[in-house]
Amino acid sequence: GPVLAKLQEGGVEQTALHNHLLRESPRVLYMHVAGRGAPARLAAAVHAALALTKTPFGNPVAAPAPAAPLGLDTTQIARILGYHGKVNGGVYQVGVPRAEDVTVDGIAVPPSMGLATAINFQPTGPGRAAITGDFVLIGTEVNPVIRALHDNGIAVTALHSHMLADSPHLFFMHYWANDDALKLARGLRAALDKMNMKRAG
Repeated sequence: GPVLAKLQEGGVEQTALHNHLLRESPRVLYMHVAGRGAPARLAAAVHAALALTKTPFGNPVAAPAPAAPLGLDTTQIARILGYHGKVNGGVYQVGVPRAEDVTVDGIAVPPSMGLATAINFQPTGPGRAAITGDFVLIGTEVNPVIRALHDNGIAVTALHSHMLADSPHLFFMHYWANDDALKLARGLRAALDKMNMKRAG
C-alpha cells in the first residue's frame, strides 16, 4: 500500500506486517520497519509514511492528571509474576527482558527497543482485568508457552517475527483474556516459567 511505498522510497524497509488482536474494531495492523543511516533522514521517511495514516500530529500531549486508583492488586500481581510494573494511562504494564543478548545485523539491541515481553492489565471490573501484550520467544519456547497460556484460559491471538536478521531469531506471541486478574497473572507466570528470562532484582 501507500505507507509501505513511502517507507521504501525513504530507505526504510518493512520487516513484518501483522495483527495483534482478533475481533478488535476498528481493525488494526502493525507494520515493523528497520533502517540505517542519518537519523534526520530516517525520521523524515517515517514521518512521511505516518502522514498517510490517521496518526495524529501536532503538539505533544500534556502530562496526564494524577491517575485514579487502578482497582487491581498490583502488589499481588507483581508478586505472582516475579516482576514489578508501572501504571500508565489506567493500565498496569510489566516488561520482562530476555536473559540472552540479542543482535540485529551484528548490532546489540536492548530490551527497550521492543525486545522485552510486554504484559498489560486493564481493569474491567472488581478484581477483573483484560490482558494483552506479547511474549518474546526463541523457537523452542513457542509451543510450551502456547500450552501454558491455553491451559490457563489465555488465547493466543498472533505469532510472528518482527525482524529479519536477529540472533537468536525471535518470535512474538500476542495474547488476550478477560478474567480474574490474579488468575490471569498465575497463567502468565506459568508461561514466563517456560522462557529464558532475566531474573528480577
